[in-house]
Amino acid sequence: MTNTNYTELSHSDDCEKYVNQFIQEFPLRRAEIGQGTVIKRALPSRHKRMIGAWCFLDHAGPVHFPQGDGLDVGPHPHIGLQTFTWMIDGTMMHTDSLGTHQLIQPKQVNLMTAGYGISHTEVAPDTETQMHAAQLWIALPDDKINMAPRFDHYPELPVLSQDGIEFTVLVGEFLATRSPVQVHSELLGVDLSAQDSTSATLPLNPKFEYGFMALEGTATVNGHELNEDNMVVLEPGLKQVKIDVHAGSRVLLLGGEPFESPILLWWNFVGRTQEELNLAREQWINQDERFGSIPDYEGPRLEAPAFPDKMRASR
Repeated sequence: MTNTNYTELSHSDDCEKYVNQFIQEFPLRRAEIGQGTVIKRALPSRHKRMIGAWCFLDHAGPVHFPQGDGLDVGPHPHIGLQTFTWMIDGTMMHTDSLGTHQLIQPKQVNLMTAGYGISHTEVAPDTETQMHAAQLWIALPDDKINMAPRFDHYPELPVLSQDGIEFTVLVGEFLATRSPVQVHSELLGVDLSAQDSTSATLPLNPKFEYGFMALEGTATVNGHELNEDNMVVLEPGLKQVKIDVHAGSRVLLLGGEPFESPILLWWNFVGRTQEELNLAREQWINQDERFGSIPDYEGPRLEAPAFPDKMRASR
């Protein structure tokens, strides 16, 4: 990796060549879930499997629906990861096998640490008529992959303003401000929103890889267009990046040190070997106590799909 400083090259033709070799963009995949809720999946992708320990990213909505027609995801299991929900509009009730019942509201984060095993449901209240959220998964490092499950709710997150942009620090530290969200890898998550069109130069950790996703509107990242259909990613090595955020837009910035261990991601599980994932699947099918139960949910559990013959590791 070259040690060339981006700031030192900021006025040379060589700078653009240097920066562009670290930046790429790729298309998102779309799918429909529930009653007309469109999700845009950025991670994992054949173009980019992970950003740091961030191994899954879905952008859901914005969507409006009649009362009673909101998302209703029945009991399903997780292992080896943390689920991270950033709610922009609407509400959702989280219930899990630890006995947690937590309503998440706009500008709040729910963090569920699966560790050895947990199950949960996500259900929109009967009175809800809208939803807009980012759902992410964080792969747990080797020494935490089988930790005891837990749930944490973060009703308030630090917010700061600079260059006409409102920054909400979701995970990690940004602009000398640290999020209270407890994760187990060196990570960054920031929500950027702007009422008016503006430009800013954002500081980066050269050890981190980064990804930008538009949650509303459009932006450009070092001249690369960012819209609802793509993601822009930066490889390690950059110390700053210029972003132009267009009026009324919202952008999600993710970052982290490249994850050391290759992971296997299948269905709702993150592991290291096919054997441990297959075991978790069999235990879910057989209603093993590993995943507990959610007795007050009225409806069926999600069924595990067929297990593949061979899987591809991420990293």
